[in-house]
Amino acid sequence: MVVLGVGIVFIAIVFFVLGLLWEAPNPMNARVAGIRGERLSGGGGDDQMGGSLGERVFAPMAVSMGSTLQRLLPVNWVKGIERKLVQAGEPVTLGGFLVGAFLAEGMVVLFIMTLAATGSLTGSFAPLVVGGLLLIGAVGPKVWLDNRVRHRQKEIIKSLPDAFDLITTCVEAGLGLEAALARVAEKVEGPFGEELALSLREVALGKLRRDALRELSLRVGVPDLTTFINAVIQAESMGTSIANVLRVQAEQMRMKRRQRAEQQAHAAPIKMMFPLVLCIFPTLFIVILGPAGIQIYEQFVSRV
Repeated sequence: MVVLGVGIVFIAIVFFVLGLLWEAPNPMNARVAGIRGERLSGGGGDDQMGGSLGERVFAPMAVSMGSTLQRLLPVNWVKGIERKLVQAGEPVTLGGFLVGAFLAEGMVVLFIMTLAATGSLTGSFAPLVVGGLLLIGAVGPKVWLDNRVRHRQKEIIKSLPDAFDLITTCVEAGLGLEAALARVAEKVEGPFGEELALSLREVALGKLRRDALRELSLRVGVPDLTTFINAVIQAESMGTSIANVLRVQAEQMRMKRRQRAEQQAHAAPIKMMFPLVLCIFPTLFIVILGPAGIQIYEQFVSRV
């Protein structure tokens, strides 16, 4: 009962702390508002005084702790985490992620100490359990962030073929490249449309289009989009027809989408093998061989 109570308290504290740290305005809206020069709601002193306890007390503590962790941790590792956060759409700030990871590991250590104090960590498997818990606490936040990055990149990859077709159609119809990109940003929903709209706002504020597109490829981290942007920039610098380049890139994206679909179709039988072997085949064996087994058992018992 003691171990169960400690586990419940541990889980409750973890979710409470993560809820305080992760409750923040939409980062994409914050970035867009910063480019426009707008102020987010909740930025004034009156709003801060009227905010929740987490916003008035715990949020400044988390910011200070995050800044300290950024100075203590290796620079290259922190830059890698920051890049992944940008590619994930910045679900949390860099400081919030570092504080959350630190608290997660601290909670795991506290949980291990509690188990040791109650005498639950005994036997030859105790070092293995301790090592596994410490590994989960250390790797868990990184795994969560990698999953967010992969999920967002998959959404962007799914929207690229249709977006490239729309860009090609708009350019061939007589629109300029920026107007075509603006039309795509309006029509395409999801992270790609948001990132494209952000790049167009940067261009409207004076940034060079090629620089804004390069930063777009870095924020997204999708190789197909990087190839497309490099081709467009090269075509502009060499004076080549952008419409022809866009048409070629759109055809390549459609071909890659078809290849991905074929690859998933070929992998489907292999993925279906494990559920068949573990779930369906045992049931069939029970249904087919069960009555025969019962009859054999009854005959054996009657003879005895």
